[in-house]
Amino acid sequence: MPILWRDATANALYGPGGFFVAGTGPADHFRTSVHASPAFATALLRLVTEVDAALGHPDRLDVVDVGAGRGELLQSLLGLVASGGVVGVAVGVSGEPARSGRSGLIPPRAGSPETLTPTASARSLRDEPSSGTLRPSLADRVRFTAVEYAHRPENLPEEINWTAEIPAKITGVLLATEWLDNVPLDVAVHTEDGWRYVLVNPETGAESVGEPVSSADLYWLTTWWPSLKTAPSTDRAPNSGVTWADATSGSESGFGAARPAEGSSLTARSRPDCPETPHSNQQRAEIGRSRDEAWAQAITKIERGLAVAVDYGHLRESRPVNGTLTGYRGGRQVPPVPDGSSDVTAHVAMDSVASAGAAVARCAYSLVLQREALRALGADGGRPPLSLAGTDPVGYVRALAAASAVAELTDPAGLGGHWWLRQPVGIPLRPAVAR
Repeated sequence: MPILWRDATANALYGPGGFFVAGTGPADHFRTSVHASPAFATALLRLVTEVDAALGHPDRLDVVDVGAGRGELLQSLLGLVASGGVVGVAVGVSGEPARSGRSGLIPPRAGSPETLTPTASARSLRDEPSSGTLRPSLADRVRFTAVEYAHRPENLPEEINWTAEIPAKITGVLLATEWLDNVPLDVAVHTEDGWRYVLVNPETGAESVGEPVSSADLYWLTTWWPSLKTAPSTDRAPNSGVTWADATSGSESGFGAARPAEGSSLTARSRPDCPETPHSNQQRAEIGRSRDEAWAQAITKIERGLAVAVDYGHLRESRPVNGTLTGYRGGRQVPPVPDGSSDVTAHVAMDSVASAGAAVARCAYSLVLQREALRALGADGGRPPLSLAGTDPVGYVRALAAASAVAELTDPAGLGGHWWLRQPVGIPLRPAVAR
């Protein structure tokens, strides 16, 4: 029986035996920034230390990962904190990392507002105030929490808390790495009598046209999903430093860069065997109101700190005409059939989500592409100096491999085209674009 896409997806992904609840986890089916390179976690840890400093080094610093998979990101962060990883990243000469395997990380310039100086980085882990009184280290103060519907993995370190709901009263950082694209949403098609819901058969993926959309969804569509007659502009994206056209054109970023998966096509809904869409000659839209509400609700859980959403998406002036709904299974892009056997995902209307979060936080947000955000945090993907090959051949090879991994994170045609939405709550927001 055909039902709304939002209901079908919710059951397929998060119901009993759902795709994200059962099995070994999403890492076996698609590749994200978390899996691409340890430099991603290193950059996030640098961001965490910046937030820690902005908060005045609180007695407890929360780091909450929403949609945590099987805890891979938090395990990486835990390991870095335990080993003092930020110090190793912060010190370098002429692009050469302080420790082999960290190539592609730009050594911060002293006094740069976007990055920590070596001294500040070291202090962020020792937490040694100017008075000489020793404050508990970051490792002693940080509290990691994974938010996921699946059962707690057996091998997860005990230092990582595991819960099905976002905890309240967060002081620190809330991370949402490719979470919003899996928040179920409704799909609509524009017919002769206006917007109507698209229904789907959960077993086959076959679609049909349903009832007219609700007044709330119609308002969202009118506000955030312009008609085909609206031409892309070159207005600047809010707080981003990039233009709409630059950020969403072709395959270089925006909705052209779908969730990467090894051996897959990266273009959403491009396979010839995808289920036929009703009224294929009409405009199709993915109603992002549920994602706006999920992000706004997450923001309410933060007392002071920063929320960071990293996802692939699009902006108002360049919405995809036929939508982006697709599936992933076993490292391959597959038709979006909500039967629980595969991931079902759609790109995020990032500007709509950002607006919803800002309304709750009452603070300005920052929205930039991943390649810019990572560069500001020290990840560049540049080759190690050739001189290293003469003095340390093994280190040079390792550094070259690490630089290649960082380059994947900043590739504008792939992960580098993802968006970073940073929403501060009660703290200043540092620039997210390196100068």
